[in-house]
Amino acid sequence: MRRVFPFTAIVDQERMKRALILNAINPAIGGVLIRGERGTAKSTAARALAALLPKIRVVADCPFNCNPDDTALMCDNCRERVERGEALPVAEKPTPFVDLPVSATEDRVVGTLDIERAIKHGERHFEPGILAAANRGLLYVDEVNLLDDHVVDVLLDSAAMGVNIVEREGISFSHPARFILVGTMNPEEGDLRPQLLDRFGLAVDIVGVRDPQARVEIVKRRLAFEQDPEGFCRAWQAREEALSRRIAEARDRLSQVTYTERDLFTIAALTGEFEVDGHRADITILKTAQAHAAFEGRTHITERDILLAAELALPHRLKRQPFQDPSTQIAQLEQRLHQIEERLSHPQAVDTSFSSAEGGEPSEAISAGAEKKVR
Repeated sequence: MRRVFPFTAIVDQERMKRALILNAINPAIGGVLIRGERGTAKSTAARALAALLPKIRVVADCPFNCNPDDTALMCDNCRERVERGEALPVAEKPTPFVDLPVSATEDRVVGTLDIERAIKHGERHFEPGILAAANRGLLYVDEVNLLDDHVVDVLLDSAAMGVNIVEREGISFSHPARFILVGTMNPEEGDLRPQLLDRFGLAVDIVGVRDPQARVEIVKRRLAFEQDPEGFCRAWQAREEALSRRIAEARDRLSQVTYTERDLFTIAALTGEFEVDGHRADITILKTAQAHAAFEGRTHITERDILLAAELALPHRLKRQPFQDPSTQIAQLEQRLHQIEERLSHPQAVDTSFSSAEGGEPSEAISAGAEKKVR
């Protein structure tokens, strides 16, 4: 079996890891777009996250990875079988990781209905697509900015609704399509339209690590992994398992996380101050703050949860004036969030280093210090 570089062994890039973990806790956040130059561990992090997630219970013979314990989230076929009183076969499988090719067409993504078969034989036959394979897993889209806009729209619609509905000539078929959406892109190759950018729940802009010590550590870990993947993964296994347990516990705790009217006004004040269009950002910040609180082991959100969420949910939604450098906007946002943080009446150190967990560390992890401040 091909080994995947451990998530907890990725050096630095704390903001990217935080965004990925929060989407793993609550896929309803709407996915994460990772924008950065080549060689900054974008695809490595996405694959490592999928390998980190716990196994899932599925209907053994269902191509849609239906959950046998929840009829409300089943495909049409499995639901009909349950209604007939049929006992569904159950199996466990690793969390799916699906890589979407840049050349993918809409039919390849959503699946196809066999119209000829329906007309001639009166049978409804659906050929599953990529969204079917990705259900309850992670859908990775590299170079998302090079995909056809219509295909990106379909992906984002399914990620938001959690269901894929295909209709052709009066015949329809639906199946669950709940997945962690991870898109990566190099801004040098072109950007996404603002309408599509806004549909991504979170966005992270990353650059290569500049610190010489950290760069040396990156090289050492990569070479150690290539020379002995089994041994390297064993050395990081305790940390991987600890983080996997923490994610699973946060998922269970998420439904218990509460918020107050004051929290909603805090979020509204933030989005209003930065003149963010629409209300998608407000909802995303709330969901992200709840996921962060659940990850931290709490059942209520705090202002710091909201700030950490805003740091991920606002940068790609800022209004850009003609000829304005987007990095200037992001710098102003970070400065403003830091000012708000300093005004908090009871500051507490929050551990946002999502690679750290109980179980020991094989070598010294290099952190950007995100646990001390909102960058």
